[in-house]
Amino acid sequence: MIRVLPIILIVALWLYGMVDCAMSDRRAVRGGISKTSWFLVSLLPAVGTALWFIFGRPRKATPPPSTGRGRGRRPIAPDDDPDFLRGL
Repeated sequence: MIRVLPIILIVALWLYGMVDCAMSDRRAVRGGISKTSWFLVSLLPAVGTALWFIFGRPRKATPPPSTGRGRGRRPIAPDDDPDFLRGL
C-alpha cells in the first residue's frame, strides 16, 4: 500500500490541477501564456501541474475594503439598510 500512495497522490494532484486550470477565469491566468496553453502544459502529470500551481494559477481575490467597523462589507437585510429605510 505504501508504494501505491505516491502514485495516488500524484494522480489526485494532477486531476485537481487540470480541473483548476479548466475552471479558472481566462483573464486572471498568470504566466504570460493563454489558458489553453496552460491546460496543455498541465497535461504533463507532475511537472505541468507544478508549473500551473507556481506560475499560472490566478492569485486569490483581494478582500473587500473595510467599513471601519472591523469587518468587511457584506449584504444586509432590507430592514437594516439605511438607504432602503430612507426610501420608505
